[in-house]
Amino acid sequence: MPPRPRFDRRAPVRELPNINDRINYPQLRVVDADGAQLGVIDREKALEVAKDRELDLVLVSEKADPPVCRIMDYGKYKFEQEKKAKEAKKKSHQTEVKEVKMRYKIDQHDYDVRIGQATRFLKAGDKVKCTVIFRGREIQHTALAETLLRRMAKDLEEQAEIQQAPKREGRNMIMFLTPRKTPLAKKDGDDTQVATKAVRTIPAPPRPTGLKPAATP
Repeated sequence: MPPRPRFDRRAPVRELPNINDRINYPQLRVVDADGAQLGVIDREKALEVAKDRELDLVLVSEKADPPVCRIMDYGKYKFEQEKKAKEAKKKSHQTEVKEVKMRYKIDQHDYDVRIGQATRFLKAGDKVKCTVIFRGREIQHTALAETLLRRMAKDLEEQAEIQQAPKREGRNMIMFLTPRKTPLAKKDGDDTQVATKAVRTIPAPPRPTGLKPAATP
């Protein structure tokens, strides 16, 4: 004899929506998809009307007397409700302060990693605390640390704006960035500067070797 399937008491019970044949009330007050009142009608008649219109009969107010149902496209209604719930959850996001730590001596790869971390935090709607840590006599290089933090703010200016400028705090130099609320205004001449920079970075062709200079007539 095969073993009986075990029932997991911890598993959440999925609540099925009260639509169509799951509605068991004999009398219903029905509203159509356009909001027009169809009055109080029998359950069977309400189901027939919904079926003729290729829509669903959805229970919207069970406590009313008689219960209120609406004729609608339940799939579309469910999608819109889930979309609204996601938007509400996004708006209710609790802003956190995420920290990105580094030393004032940092190579390009590690710097790019910190930029990537800060970008993810900012896109999630969180503030970013950028911290440069000093050890021992490194505390005398606060100017270099401030330069590093301002470079970071510049590289992140499309996603963030400075909430608190770089300042020394104990044996650290800190700066706070907050997600940018308004798009960064494009400055005149940016395209020209980028093009000029690109031209300047094109390497010159190698000079031919092994050739004697032409004789001067």
